[in-house]
Amino acid sequence: MTILDRFEAAFAACPLVAILRGLTPDEAPAVGEALVGAGFTLLEVPLNSPDPLRSVAVLAERLAGRALVGAGTVLTPSHVGEVAAAGGTLVVSPNADPAVIGATVAAGLVSLPGYQTPTEAFAALAAGATALKLFPADVATPLALKAHRAVLPPDTRVLAVGGVVPETIAGWRQAGADGFGLGSNLYRPGKAAADVARDAAAYVAALRRSS
Repeated sequence: MTILDRFEAAFAACPLVAILRGLTPDEAPAVGEALVGAGFTLLEVPLNSPDPLRSVAVLAERLAGRALVGAGTVLTPSHVGEVAAAGGTLVVSPNADPAVIGATVAAGLVSLPGYQTPTEAFAALAAGATALKLFPADVATPLALKAHRAVLPPDTRVLAVGGVVPETIAGWRQAGADGFGLGSNLYRPGKAAADVARDAAAYVAALRRSS
């Protein structure tokens, strides 16, 4: 099974990406287990976290076969190589840089670039993006996504990222969101694994209710 096949399976199981900004390698095992226990199958550690590549490596090894792990805030092609070397499979960016997307595709990894406008969305798809990340979603609104959906290819997967809480998932789903990236409302530095597990379960329950 290829990495893209594994992503398809993980996304179908639970289209929620845990954004673990600020996670440390020491926290990674407990937080990772809490998320997987709640049903999450996609985790990212932003590169502006403490020792992020080590956290990616720890999570990728511990959660092998249970979740896909990667990095966020990936801004250069060289970062893509570093993520791959750490065992990461997801490459998530806040922007739609064709060079980063191209390097990700060439490495056989999953490309999830950020976009705000249809122009950025189509450029990302042309470069080979696996799916798109509407970011920041809290300033884009579900109405914007509904308008994007009218022109994007029907099979394009879009994740709403930024400011999403369990109570807003249903509205985003109705507007056409296929999945979500969840940051500080799910995890913030120092948050206990038990609290992460509780909030992760709330997101999974809201997702199921919206389906």
